[in-house]
Formats: sequence, structure tokens, C-alpha cells
Amino acid sequence: MGEVIDRYQDRLSGLNKNTSLTDKIRFIHSVVRDCMGCVDRIAVVLYDPKTDLLKTFLHSSDEDHPLVQYQAKLAEAGSLLTIFRSGGTRVVNDLDVFELGEHLHTRRIAEQGFGSSYTLPMYHNGAFLGFIFFNAYEKHSFRQEVLHELDLFGHLISLLIVGELATIRMMLATVQAARQITAFRDPETGVHVDRVSRYARLIGQRLAPKYGFNDEFIEHLFLFAPLHDVGKVGLPDAVLKKAERLTAGEFEEMKEHVVIGRRIIDAILQDFGLDTLPHADMLRNIAEYHHEAVDGSGYRLGLRGEEIPIEARIIAVADIFDALTSRRRYKVAWTNQEAFRLLQQLAGFKLDRDCVAALIENEEAVLEIQAQFNEDPT
Repeated sequence: MGEVIDRYQDRLSGLNKNTSLTDKIRFIHSVVRDCMGCVDRIAVVLYDPKTDLLKTFLHSSDEDHPLVQYQAKLAEAGSLLTIFRSGGTRVVNDLDVFELGEHLHTRRIAEQGFGSSYTLPMYHNGAFLGFIFFNAYEKHSFRQEVLHELDLFGHLISLLIVGELATIRMMLATVQAARQITAFRDPETGVHVDRVSRYARLIGQRLAPKYGFNDEFIEHLFLFAPLHDVGKVGLPDAVLKKAERLTAGEFEEMKEHVVIGRRIIDAILQDFGLDTLPHADMLRNIAEYHHEAVDGSGYRLGLRGEEIPIEARIIAVADIFDALTSRRRYKVAWTNQEAFRLLQQLAGFKLDRDCVAALIENEEAVLEIQAQFNEDPT
């Protein structure tokens, strides 16, 4: 009889834990280091097809990371665009070629002291999702035998990311289907949630140094923002579509959408088996608390200041700004300057002061978002 192995340590068992994607990437990196020893950094960037932006998302580095809260257009990314078009991979065994590169991301990688890199594109059902980067300080680290091993780990990373993003997108699709089935007609358009998501991401990026946000937090803020008003599916049309000022009783009904939204989110998370999803509380907080005010006058709990989760404070500013600058059947669109003035008046007692400043001080980025997601394209 053959030898019976009683015990065997599964080297990837750490992936079974309920941890964030960042923690899982770092765990995979530790396994890769044990197996090959030549990889000093793993990083992932995601692609937004609506804006052609590549966005930093995850990294495994323990030391200062050369790229955080960074984005660049794929069309302007040189060799990355070549990888995208070919569907292949890229091996650079001497990164000195990028030392004087025209793009900030290539210069920063070279300045960090990395000597070689391997780049693997990510796909899901043929759709391009982004890139995985393996970097090493030593030049000529990525030999043929190393690449064969790294391909397995690269596709494992891709599957982890695809799994989480696909689940979030399925949740968004579920909500959209509910709206259609119930004949829900939200006065806020699809480009409204596109803009709010990107305003929220912009604010999150600018506040990252102060609040310690990583790229994973910011990306989930962006992904979850469209669900902030999901509870409106439970409101009667007489309240939701009323063009005139709501009565006191109708406004009390309107307030219920945050309670309904939390219930819907909880039900969706339970149905999808995602109650323990690392960022599930962010989604709950966005739906339930985005109408709280820093002076305690908001609804429904009257939370004050930092009692309100930062993600809800961010969404509040993004949502109000877009509502002010959008045309509705009952109002004309305000100019950005008019909206900024009101936000400044509300800062510190209705809205979070840092969140307001983060938006107002980046008007050029705001204008770019508005140009990309214009309700009245000419």
C-alpha cells in the first residue's frame, strides 16, 4: 500500500478567510514570495470603459507604494494600450527603459527602484477589466519558468476580483430590475448616478491622505454610490413624482426611503449570501445615513458629526451637488458656482466641511465629469 499522508498544509488556505481583497492580494504575494522569491510587488488596476480610465485598485507593497489614488487614460498609456489591443502579456526585464518615460506611472515605477515587471491583462467573459502587475527589484527576474508559475497566480487574482465585482454588479442589476418590474420612474436619470459615483470617487481620492482611504475603499465607494437612493422604490408616486413642495406629511413619507433602502440592502446581501462581505457595512451606511446632517438635523436618526460614517457624508455632498446642477421638470439647473456657494453655506452644519472642500477645490475634475455624463449632449 502507498503511504498515507495524514496532514498537509494547504498553502492557499488563507484565502478562505473573510478578509478584504487587499488582504488577499497580500496573502497571495506572501505565497508567491515563498515559491519564487523574486516578486517584490503585486498591483491591480481596474478599467472604467465609460471614461477610458485605468484606476489604481489593489497593491501588496509593505513599503511606500509608487502609485495610489492614480488614474490615466488607456488610450494614452502607450505599451498598456498595445497589451489591451493584442490581448497578450508584457515582460520588461529592464525597467530602465521607462526611467525617462513620458507617463507619470512609468516614471514612478522606475524611480521606486524596480528592475523588471510582468503585466497580465484581466478579462471576464471577453470583457476587459484591467491589469495585474508583478514587479521585482532585480532585473531579468521574469524568466520562462517563473512566468509559467506567475500565470497561475495571476489568473487566481483575476478570479478573486471578478467574483467580487460581478456580485456587486449583479446587485445593481437586481435593483434596476426591481425598478422596472414595479414600473418605477425615478426622476433622477442614469447619468445622475454616473455623475454621483464619480463625484464620490473624486471626493474620496482628495480625502485619502487625511482619512487613510486606500484605493479599494475608494473603488467600493464608487461602486456602491448608485444604490444610495434604492429605498425610493418603496415610495408612492404621489410623493416621489410631486412637482410642488411636499407637505409635512409627504416629507415624512419621503424620509422613509432611507429605512426602506437599508431593508432592501440587507435583503439583497442575505439573498446573495454576502452578509459578511468586507465592505457590506459601507453599502448599508450609504443607503441609510446619506441624509443625516452634521448638526444632527438630518434624518432618520439625527446623527451628528463623525457619528455619520464618512462614506455617507461623501455621498451626501455628491448627491446634493448633482441635484442642484441638474435640470428637473420642477427646476432649472444651477450653475456650478451657484451650487458651490450653497455647499459652502451648508458646510460645517449640514454637510461635512472636508467633503465640500474636496469637491469645490477640484472644479476642473468636476467639469470633466459633467462633460462626460451630460444629460443634454449636443
